[in-house]
Amino acid sequence: MSVVLVLNSGSSSLKYRLLDMADERVLAHGLVERIGAGGSIRHRTDDVDVTVQTALADHAAALELMTATFAEHGPDLAPGVVGHRVVHGGSRFSAPVVVDDDVEAAVDELSSLAPLHNPPGLLGIRAARAAFPAVPQVAVFDTAFHATMPAEASTYAIDVDVAARFGVRRYGFHGSSHEYVSQVAAGLLGRPDAKLVVLHLGNGASACAVDAGRSVATSMGLTPLEGLVMGTRGGDLDPGALLHLMRNGLDADDLDTLLNRRSGLTGLTGSGDLRDVLGAAADGDDRAEAALRVYAHRIRGYVGAYLAHLGGLDGLVFTAGVGENSPEVRARVLDGLGHLGLALDPARNTAADRGPRVVSPDGTAVHVLVVPTDEELQIARHAVALAG
Repeated sequence: MSVVLVLNSGSSSLKYRLLDMADERVLAHGLVERIGAGGSIRHRTDDVDVTVQTALADHAAALELMTATFAEHGPDLAPGVVGHRVVHGGSRFSAPVVVDDDVEAAVDELSSLAPLHNPPGLLGIRAARAAFPAVPQVAVFDTAFHATMPAEASTYAIDVDVAARFGVRRYGFHGSSHEYVSQVAAGLLGRPDAKLVVLHLGNGASACAVDAGRSVATSMGLTPLEGLVMGTRGGDLDPGALLHLMRNGLDADDLDTLLNRRSGLTGLTGSGDLRDVLGAAADGDDRAEAALRVYAHRIRGYVGAYLAHLGGLDGLVFTAGVGENSPEVRARVLDGLGHLGLALDPARNTAADRGPRVVSPDGTAVHVLVVPTDEELQIARHAVALAG
């Protein structure tokens, strides 16, 4: 049972990691891409780094390719449990669960709340159940970590009967990341009771207030659209703007495309890659500079709000692709927050170290940390704890 296969299924991809949880060692990891259009796998171990191009009709074919690649290049693929990342668990799933037919059906039903995310997760579950019929499968939900939010943080102020009928409330996402990162940060600080704000900044982005290991507020809502400015999603938006657009001819599909694919940094600059935006701003592009100001302004607003909700702050934690790797973004976010006890040590902020670390000066009131996230490891821990 100590060997865990973790699967993270996207609409046209399948990311995997095989871990020996006896020492939390990665045995192999890889990515199957372009499912349904071309197809390829990159498979890596300590001794192997191989890429194979082949046609893949669906996720079942992707899993077959992954299994065949393990058979040819190793290591042995004999997991004791398979852990799946599932984005939306709705109100039904407040913790990881062992997958059965009822759970599979519920994940399918919840696809209306996460139409871009739950369907591929379900495809991965179905393919893995068919490929490993005797192996327990565990679904770990992005929303589950935020089930500890108090009602005042999760409730939208709309008609309560409508909200109950359609499941309209704040659920939050990136839960495995926020959980893992807050645990590491608390360990670095030697404070299991730490009050933390975790900033998961990647193509998707969210903020989370964590009090003694429990999520008490988070920026994403009913769907992953709310909150911070992201690569293709704009975050907070007056709902009246959507009514205005609908009355002027945009339908639900138009709005879905606008909000999920043509907003955020992409909408403001034409590129959702923050590295492109930073480069353009450095070259004097006014639109890129304006977008970065909007991006940082939104984050600062959430930091201030969560400091108020927590009643104090021990640590501000940056994680995910942008949060971990962009000293400039960290500097932009903290600009003007010195009165809250937040500051960066320039040398620490720009150091080449990529491990968990403190990047604030000694003696500051609040620690600023960078903690690389590891959602797959957190999923594996939950899978072993539940199925073991």
